[in-house]
Amino acid sequence: MSLDIFLVLALLFAALLHASWNALIKSGGDKSLDTALIHSLGLVFALPALLWFGLPPAAAWPFIAASTLIHIAYYAALAGAYRYGDLGLTYPIMRGAAPLLVALVSSVLLDEPLSGPAWLGVIVLSAGVLLVGLARAGHNAANAGHRRKALGFALANAAIIASYTVIDGMGVRAAGNAFSYVAALFLFDGLPYMALVLWRAGPRRGEALRYMRARAALALAGTAASLGSYGIALWAMMHAPVALVAALRETSVIFAALIGTWVLGERFGWARATGTALVVAGVVTLRFS
Repeated sequence: MSLDIFLVLALLFAALLHASWNALIKSGGDKSLDTALIHSLGLVFALPALLWFGLPPAAAWPFIAASTLIHIAYYAALAGAYRYGDLGLTYPIMRGAAPLLVALVSSVLLDEPLSGPAWLGVIVLSAGVLLVGLARAGHNAANAGHRRKALGFALANAAIIASYTVIDGMGVRAAGNAFSYVAALFLFDGLPYMALVLWRAGPRRGEALRYMRARAALALAGTAASLGSYGIALWAMMHAPVALVAALRETSVIFAALIGTWVLGERFGWARATGTALVVAGVVTLRFS
């Protein structure tokens, strides 16, 4: 299992798709509702995909069930991070810490120890991702509390991301077909969180439903991006070590930073430029490790 240039390019495209649907959530007025809507609409694409690719084998369903439960925590932490922090702050923290955790866990659970150059690539790439997120100047006391909450949600989500990445890496290999596995996962994983969000809305449920109806068309594009991004990542995990796939997928932070700057009006700055250079160096190191 190794990383050829086609796999690298496919993962970079998956990274762009991932950053795009995260930016869509950040740009909305209600982060929880947008998160729930994007992922509950997964069944629109999942049902036709399952009819085409077929159901995963029985060996894959325990992994799908476990991943579905973990994704509820992921969506909750994601919405919390975006409620209190910029896309350019929270997204890199969530995505930057996860590859290191995946590398540590996958070497034991998946028997995929990394070589020295591969470890160097993962560490350099993760350092660049974290630098992009932590390069924040000009915070004042008024928003310091929100920053701490955003970082708390983001760091918690890094551990959650590492957990479902390893589980899905094992699950897709048990399934033998990445597209069947991801279709089954997307059929179920957004619905529990949608039910939780609507339950928490209480008397505002009618208002929440009106908000989601107004955002449905845009959210459907986010759903397609999310499904495409994770489908590519799971397919790559069948051909390359999970830790390397996880690390390369986090180049999405560069796309997120650019989207945050060009579309959402967030600051970029020299520190983020340095982080971007580290990410590129990490990608090159992984490609030739």
